[in-house]
Amino acid sequence: MIKVSGTVGAVLKRKGREVWFVTPDQTVYEAIERMADKAVGALLVISGGKLAGIISERDYARKVILNGRSSRTTLVKEIMTSPVIFVTSNESVDACMDIMTRNRIRHLPIVENENVLGVISIGDLVKWVVSEQEETIEHLQNYISSKYPT
Repeated sequence: MIKVSGTVGAVLKRKGREVWFVTPDQTVYEAIERMADKAVGALLVISGGKLAGIISERDYARKVILNGRSSRTTLVKEIMTSPVIFVTSNESVDACMDIMTRNRIRHLPIVENENVLGVISIGDLVKWVVSEQEETIEHLQNYISSKYPT
């Protein structure tokens, strides 16, 4: 297996640190509305400035729709996933991909000293890996072309 270099802190620096969130007492409807508005598949749930949970489209589908509940009356705290799996900014990209795969999650908060620094998605990690591979290919092409002029 090919090892990918870099930390999620570097991924976050490239991606940006903007965090979209809701509070536990908001309705699921408000959360879904915010996800649609921000074009994201999950939101952090923040209470008192701390990470309390995460709510995803999957939570909505499985815990609201399939159970015949109403998104307008169900509160985020009733269906959010908690505790949240998270990592620190110096966690490797490889380790995060493994964590996300093993736990079947698509979003991973990055937390330091109880402060949320950002969120990475599996898509962010895939973009990072592709970028790393393109960079390696470019270096190899430069090496070969300068070593063996035509």
